[in-house]
Amino acid sequence: MNQALQDIVSRRDTWLGRDGQPLFDGAPANSDHHGRDTLATGYAALDGALVHGGWPLGNTVELLSNANGLGAMGLFLPAMERLSSRGRWQVFIAPPCTPYAPLLAARGIDTQQVLLVHPRSREDLLWSTEQALRSPTCSAVFSWLGAADYRYAELRKLQLAATAGDSLAVLFRATPAAQEHAPAPLRLQLPAYRQVHLLKQRGGRQGIDISLPASDDIPGQPQLWELPAFAPAAASPIAAPVA
Repeated sequence: MNQALQDIVSRRDTWLGRDGQPLFDGAPANSDHHGRDTLATGYAALDGALVHGGWPLGNTVELLSNANGLGAMGLFLPAMERLSSRGRWQVFIAPPCTPYAPLLAARGIDTQQVLLVHPRSREDLLWSTEQALRSPTCSAVFSWLGAADYRYAELRKLQLAATAGDSLAVLFRATPAAQEHAPAPLRLQLPAYRQVHLLKQRGGRQGIDISLPASDDIPGQPQLWELPAFAPAAASPIAAPVA
């Protein structure tokens, strides 16, 4: 082994995280996860079930639901509120409904930091999502991929883009996608009211259900758990124009 290669192999950060500690689930430094931070979800039961105690930043999270994520934003409102203090964009890509500005403002989310992107094609959707994930100006990226079929390589490209940044990266997909392999380290389903199913979790428990009690909600603040899967878009609390 020549000296240059020996020097690389001997470096601690070749095998350890940037802080000199072992990486999550023992991954090497050239893996998808480079010791990124996590962000508390705002729900104690969910934080306790997630391997690192919160949402993984710099990695994709897949949320699978029959309602295409319409009833799922309650899961992310506490995180959006925390991220709002960072003064960066929170991007909604191809949302099925326009976020309701008064509701976001009531939860302490700066609506001036919410950016809506409406791609015209499948290719534009993937491109917009990738660019937002790579951008240092975004603290959160919510992308509604819908019920379309996606190749593993396409999803892998988004996962690699997420590792290039430190945003909360959420991909909303239809429930049938649960039968497909995906590179996202964390995949969730919403099987029932205020319940989260951990379909996949790299390095942690999976195949378990977590109930989110109403006691975790902020008293007097609007929630997004009321929306049933069959509700028409016009009845949705996020379906009003941005004020």
